[in-house]
Amino acid sequence: MPDLQWDDVEELLDTNRIGSLPDVYVQEASVEDWQAVFDLIRAQGWAWEYYEGDRKRELPAAVDVLFRPDDAECVTLRVWPVSNVQMIFRPWLGEIDFDVNLRQLQGQAGVDILCDVLCAIGRRLGKPVLMCSEFDSFDSRSPVLGFDPAADRVVLMADRI
Repeated sequence: MPDLQWDDVEELLDTNRIGSLPDVYVQEASVEDWQAVFDLIRAQGWAWEYYEGDRKRELPAAVDVLFRPDDAECVTLRVWPVSNVQMIFRPWLGEIDFDVNLRQLQGQAGVDILCDVLCAIGRRLGKPVLMCSEFDSFDSRSPVLGFDPAADRVVLMADRI
């Protein structure tokens, strides 16, 4: 049985309510956590593209991504766990942060893909993987759902909104 049912989250995942690009994050992420995510992406066989500015590059080790000069171009890691679903990671030290496009995750199939990705990352790191509205500020995020390591599944957190 899936972690979440579309009927239970359809209203919660409404793009008018939380935006079309909600933020997903793992707090207190180390260089090792980022490397574990890079390794997971490769191990899962997910398609990916790494960019420094607008130049596509090979994905370096996490330590090389996270400890770049202050004047270095911004980096992004675009990941496709399935061909029609893109997630955009923005590597920076202290937190794993990425966006998901809810327009690509409609229906039960979309919810299942989202849960699969959150579970894969959460299980690899042994940490919560939380999703909040794109309208939340960094200091006042209220997760709507997330991977709960104790439950070993994605759970609703909408009562925290």
